[in-house]
Amino acid sequence: MHKLTQYISAWDSMVQHIKDRLFPGSVNAVPSAFRVMVRKEVADQVRSWRFLVLLFLILLTCFGSLYTSITNLPEALKQNDAEKGFLFLKLFTVSDGTLPPFHVFIGFLGPLLGIAMGFDAVNSEQNRGTLSRIISQPIHRDYLINAKFVSALIVISVLFFSLGFMVMGLGLFIIGIPPSASEFLRIICFLCLSICYVAFWLNLSILFSIRFKQAATSALTAIAVWLFFTIFYQIIIKMVARVMLPDPAASPEEIMGYQSFFMNLMRLVPSQLFSDATVTLLMPSVRSLGPLTMEQVYGAIPSPLPLGQSLLLVWPQLTGLIAATIACFAGSYYLFMRREIRAR
Repeated sequence: MHKLTQYISAWDSMVQHIKDRLFPGSVNAVPSAFRVMVRKEVADQVRSWRFLVLLFLILLTCFGSLYTSITNLPEALKQNDAEKGFLFLKLFTVSDGTLPPFHVFIGFLGPLLGIAMGFDAVNSEQNRGTLSRIISQPIHRDYLINAKFVSALIVISVLFFSLGFMVMGLGLFIIGIPPSASEFLRIICFLCLSICYVAFWLNLSILFSIRFKQAATSALTAIAVWLFFTIFYQIIIKMVARVMLPDPAASPEEIMGYQSFFMNLMRLVPSQLFSDATVTLLMPSVRSLGPLTMEQVYGAIPSPLPLGQSLLLVWPQLTGLIAATIACFAGSYYLFMRREIRAR
């Protein structure tokens, strides 16, 4: 009986230990320092004026693109295409040319949101003299950089899912037709992809905030990188492609290799990866993201792809975005852990 009591006591202590590790904010445990830091960072992000300004711009563009897509939805349904059954997806893709569709706005404003939430994540703390005070507390040093990233990612995730469900709710209220399971899953995948895309720019701006002491320098550097990949990189690639244009008498294999080479160069840009993936997810009729031969086109049935096939098609783009995000986070983590922090 005594041994049974010891076994029960040991089991209860083990269960309590596991519960405290998995749920540090439970009733019987003191909230962990990491959770407290994440809550504080989330509150700071939400209350900041720059987030409110960007939120207003994103909401304005979201309503503008939604109004454009709804007004042009009857014209889009008259077209005899393979996407007639995907009515809800057209809310994110249809446009008349006056305003870009919803996914284009996300691709343009998403990097600005990530840069604005991370360009002064660390250097502002150091300039105010609070970084050394936080590090001097009995907490792990990496809690700070992890809390900065997790809190911003939580805010971005809540914002994007709120926008996505708001668009679906308004579309359901106006159209009166609920989305199918495939459409709903495609929209969820698109929102997750958008979060991953913004997380890359967030990690890049956090990396610059650790590398540079002044917040203005890190912000200008992050914006310069965004402008280079958005505008100047495409101009350079087009100039090089014009110089290396193959001879008109070249074989089809040489032309295919030329097109594939420059398409792969364009896919070094995060915005191109995001654009390819979103177009494939929101337009099921897209069956390929590269050049096709006549043998591949001949006999192809013009029908929409199922969700699984579309995910397989965009898996390289999704993997590239995740790898770039992890690389930026690893770089910022390495620099922060090796950084010398002194009191002012």
